[in-house]
Order: sequence, then structure tokens, then C-alpha cells
Amino acid sequence: MTIGNRVYLKRSLPDPELIQRFSKLPTADVADCMSRTSGLSPEIKLQSSPDSYMCGVALTVKARAGDNLMLHQAMSMAQEGDVIIMSNEGDRSRALMGEMMYKYLADFKKIAGIVIDGPIRDLNVLANEKCPLYATGSTPVASYKEGPGEVNVPISIGGVAVMPGDIVLGDLDGVVIIPRKDAAAIIDKAEAVTANDPIKVKEAASGSIDHSWLKGTMEAKKVEFIDDEYSI
Repeated sequence: MTIGNRVYLKRSLPDPELIQRFSKLPTADVADCMSRTSGLSPEIKLQSSPDSYMCGVALTVKARAGDNLMLHQAMSMAQEGDVIIMSNEGDRSRALMGEMMYKYLADFKKIAGIVIDGPIRDLNVLANEKCPLYATGSTPVASYKEGPGEVNVPISIGGVAVMPGDIVLGDLDGVVIIPRKDAAAIIDKAEAVTANDPIKVKEAASGSIDHSWLKGTMEAKKVEFIDDEYSI
């Protein structure tokens, strides 16, 4: 087996009902239910104009910096409901995808979304498209197609580990990774948080939100309060 230059054709998939339930939740609420450690770096931003949240199953791509050979391989394997999510060794010099690749995935393959740790190009067109597309920015300079790379292996993107088959959720705030094996344990709590959001927003707007925790926290952290102005 050639480690670093291989394609796995199979992956374990989450329960489709979990995908459907997570698709209705904002990333912020889900991230709060995972100790606030599951969100990709804010450098990876939404570049298109979807009408709804992105939620699908991770089809992972590990690429050499500035090379999209294995992205093309993943495109040929992608199924409806997948989210192609691609690491790129932090490279920002070359666009990994443009209009033609995007249209193939969005219109023909009907995937749920695309997350790329690197730039794209043809942004003048892609900015108005509906399939969710996350990337770090844009450049007109194209990528190489030489490899090596891997498909359906663990990757690291935006400071978060992603396994093939994890749930990938995205909205205007960014992208959250929900580990496949943890999804069932998270969903009920996340739905409860979202259901309570309107109440908390109403309390915040009226000034009746509960801040009783603040005094105890400040005391526990030994914050000093000084009844004077700062001077030098």
C-alpha cells in the first residue's frame, strides 16, 4: 500500500435521519454543544450564496500544496448529499477549484457542499451560486494536477480533524465538524439549545436576561474592582 498516494473507495456513513436533523440547526448552537472546539478556522469563509444551511457527509481529500489531482478523483466518487472537504497543507498560492469543477459538483452531482482549505477562482460567477462553497479566498492562478494525495482518509483542516463520514455543517458563521460516532449523542442537546434561542433573544432585548453568574465568576477569578479612573 502506498501511504500518501491512495484512494479508499468505502467509508462508514451516519444515519440519514441525523443529517436531516442537523440540517435545521445553526452552527453556533452545535458548536456550543461540543465544548466550542469543533469549528473550522474563520479563514475558511462562505464564498457562494446558498439559500439554506450546508449539511452533509464528509468525503475527505488530502492534497499536496497547490495540487488538485485528488480533488478530481473525489469529484468522480461524490454522491448526492456529500460534502467534499479538502486539506491543502495551508497553501494559499493556487486556486484549487473554478467554475467548471463547481458546476459539475453542484449541478450534476448535486452534492451538499464544498469546503476547501485554499483559494478558488471564477469568484465573479461562484459568488452568486447556490451550492455552499467555503474557501479561504480567490486567486486567478490555477493548481497543479500531479499528486500525490489521498481520498477518504483522516485530514486536518482549519485546525480540526475530519474523518471520512463525519457530518459537515455550515452557515454564514462558518463550518462545524460533527464526528460521526458522536452525532447521536449531540443532536438532542443541540436541538434543545436551538429551541430555546428565541426565549434568550427576547430576554436579551428586554434586559431581563439572567446575569447572576457574572458576579460569582468575577469573584472566583479574583478580579479587582477599583472605584477610580486609570491614570499615568
